[in-house]
Amino acid sequence: MTTNTNTTTPAATTPVTGERADLLVALEKQRHFLRFTTRDLTDEQAGLRTCASELCLGGLIKHMTSGERSWTNFIVQGPSAMPDFAAMTEADFARRADEFRMLPGETLAGVLAEYAEVARRTGELVAALPDLDATQPLPRAPWFEAGAEWSARRVLLHILAETAQHAGHADIIRESLDGAKSMG
Repeated sequence: MTTNTNTTTPAATTPVTGERADLLVALEKQRHFLRFTTRDLTDEQAGLRTCASELCLGGLIKHMTSGERSWTNFIVQGPSAMPDFAAMTEADFARRADEFRMLPGETLAGVLAEYAEVARRTGELVAALPDLDATQPLPRAPWFEAGAEWSARRVLLHILAETAQHAGHADIIRESLDGAKSMG
């Protein structure tokens, strides 16, 4: 069986191949599952909490948009692209919590469009990176080992894992909302 490993990102002019293509294809598959949970929903439904969690479908997509943007900026800019989590106040964390909910005036279409734009920029970055092994020191945060560094590859794998995890959360939220499932 032959697998086509050539893929072209929407804005790329040269094909992305090999490991980079594999990473982008895997990430796009998980993004699809996350976006698919919002099919045929109204803005109101996208903002509903369906279980004890604070999570809603629109908020999960907002969170992944913010997270993917921050992590891809980290690949290029290092820890200065990320918040200094160790120095964040309660007010800072309260503002960050807004990325997990649909706020007044936000629409599902708008949230999905912003996510698509971040995905496009991620594809461009992956295509242009000179070296997936290039590392950056992690930002200060209680959950990171002090002095640790992550390669661009590891950051992309982290984005992929987070997207997959949140796609699973979204599937549960959607099934609780109206019985619709991503699979099965």
